[in-house]
Amino acid sequence: MDVEPVLTFVLAAVAVVAVVRWVAGRTGLPAAALLPLIGIGYALLPGPKIPLAPDIVLAFVLPPLLYSAALDSSMIAIRRNLRTVVSLSVMLVLLTALMIGLGFAWFVTGATLAAGIAVGAAVAPPDPVAALAVGRKVGLPPRIITLIQGEGLLNDATALTILSVAVAAATGDGFSAPAALSQFLLAAVGGVAVGALIAFGVRLLSRPLSGDPMLANAVSLAIPFAAYLLGEVIHVSGVLAVVVAGLIVGHHTPRSASGAGRLQTNAVWRLVDFLLEGFVFLLIGQQLPEVIRGLAGYDAAAVVVAVAITVGVTLLLRPLWLMFTLLVPGALHTRWNRGGPDERTSVRWTGREVVVLSWAGTRGVISLAAIFTLPLVTETGDRFPTRDLLLFCTVVVVLVTLVGQGLTFAPMVRALGLRADDNDQAVLRNEARAASVDAALTALDELEEQEHDDISGQVIETMREQLRARLSRYQDRLSLLRDNDSAIPPISPQYEAALHVRRVAIDAQREECLRWRDAGRLSDVGLRVLERELDLEERLLPDRPARR
Repeated sequence: MDVEPVLTFVLAAVAVVAVVRWVAGRTGLPAAALLPLIGIGYALLPGPKIPLAPDIVLAFVLPPLLYSAALDSSMIAIRRNLRTVVSLSVMLVLLTALMIGLGFAWFVTGATLAAGIAVGAAVAPPDPVAALAVGRKVGLPPRIITLIQGEGLLNDATALTILSVAVAAATGDGFSAPAALSQFLLAAVGGVAVGALIAFGVRLLSRPLSGDPMLANAVSLAIPFAAYLLGEVIHVSGVLAVVVAGLIVGHHTPRSASGAGRLQTNAVWRLVDFLLEGFVFLLIGQQLPEVIRGLAGYDAAAVVVAVAITVGVTLLLRPLWLMFTLLVPGALHTRWNRGGPDERTSVRWTGREVVVLSWAGTRGVISLAAIFTLPLVTETGDRFPTRDLLLFCTVVVVLVTLVGQGLTFAPMVRALGLRADDNDQAVLRNEARAASVDAALTALDELEEQEHDDISGQVIETMREQLRARLSRYQDRLSLLRDNDSAIPPISPQYEAALHVRRVAIDAQREECLRWRDAGRLSDVGLRVLERELDLEERLLPDRPARR
């Protein structure tokens, strides 16, 4: 095998992904919408192409992406919104697959109900990557972010399970509702059990590995593949196993992992997300010309009808379902906790929020990977019914939603004026900081009352003074935030000046260490130790550009 063309293609893809991310950061356009367009352009040029291998995507790409998203999610927030999450990720996916299946069976010549449900299952699950990237940048309220995350985690398992049932029906003896339901329930329950089992095993290993960040990080990278493989081996939902394992591990990581391990693991998973998502969205665009060539034997009217059914149901059913479940009174309303853990109140969703959630239903790589798993022939040796047409309909839905909705999502959110109350979030964070310092002062008081021959009272008093100074800063900040009537936290000139001084001091220390290294007075090993200390100190500062 000649590796040079492959290596050239990979390096070019990395360069494209990096440039698109740079452009997206300065224009506000989502990279997930720009990359497929570049992929289409590249597919029209001469040169090596990479076909979409669904088995590779489902086994090697999907598990780490889902696991990373689950680690970044909140199990408590998802549980608080569980009814709405299940409504979108299970009931809406089932309804979408069924509606598209019926449309194909009734109006598309040569299509069967099972084949229509297969394409419906493929296009039913939204891929929240583009919507979340834009939503975080424009400051969507936390409960919308949580709902998009929760839906995106669970709907893939539902859709892939439905797809497997539909494919079995299309290639075998036909569709049986009782058999399909039992298979779906078995796959879902089994996937949850496998994910919980993997998470339990990780918790047993977390304490022995907490002292070695490298080992902890290696285990973290292996978890999604282990969960997916075990689920597939015992014929349950491997995707759901990955999601459940990620949610449980992410929930317990603050207690079980060391600080060094968390910093390293977070950095590695951010890099994994960046590269995998970039390659995947480039790959999506490359599939269009090949899929179009497969339509040569189809009547144009049948193609138009099939695309209209698939795109129409995908775009229209979601807002209708959201309006029915979120705007009408009844038990389906999501309960959202705006206060503390004991202050649970029922909060109505607004029309603006429903519009945003409706437009957040972009489809992505899961849809393409799923539809490309369709077999070429049935058990009788006949061609799979309308396979090329199903592929084309899925690609069109992905491009329409990913590019159309992805590029217009941010302007629509800004036009609706839907933003999180950043001031309230800042108040909550500073209250938590003040509470944590109070807990530390209490611990010092208890330590001082105990026998501490190896700890001098002066050491305790020095730490107490530092904590009191920090507590005073937090209380001053809280007073400023509580007096603020705007949704945007106020900027304190004194605080900004203090940040500037700290950055100047860190830069000066770093330059002096470099001068010592260049003069031969400090080894490179010693320099790296000191650099790490300064980097960690700098990492504690807010992510705002330094003053010039």
